[in-house]
Amino acid sequence: MNFTPPPQSIDDVKADLVKRFTHFKNPKDRYKYLIDMGKQLQSLDESFQTDENRIHGCQSQVWIHIEEKDGRLYMQAKSDAAIVSGLIALLLKIYHGRTPEEIVNTPLDFLAQIGLLQQLSPNRSTGLYHMIQRIQFEGKKRLA
Repeated sequence: MNFTPPPQSIDDVKADLVKRFTHFKNPKDRYKYLIDMGKQLQSLDESFQTDENRIHGCQSQVWIHIEEKDGRLYMQAKSDAAIVSGLIALLLKIYHGRTPEEIVNTPLDFLAQIGLLQQLSPNRSTGLYHMIQRIQFEGKKRLA
């Protein structure tokens, strides 16, 4: 796992993602870009593909492994579905290497701004919600 803190602030990363996604006028191009992002995910060792790391509530298989190091949370994830892998990659761009405070206090308003939420199926939206909930829970747990 990469234990390097992110070079950009969360706000800079969100602004960059909005810029990249809104560049595409055609929704299919946004999906293609999202799928390409998912292909860039680090592989997740099978030993981390446990029931404890599994995101329940997703139609596809999704695992998120989270480790804390030096007060920051580092994440690896995997899905068996291309679009869901892209959604995971999107979330990791925001959350990977952040402090629990940053994770808990980051509004995800950019997800509506990039134009993907409106096009996700209800099942994928629910899965995305469960992934976000899990990451936020891990942040909150470490703040308590």
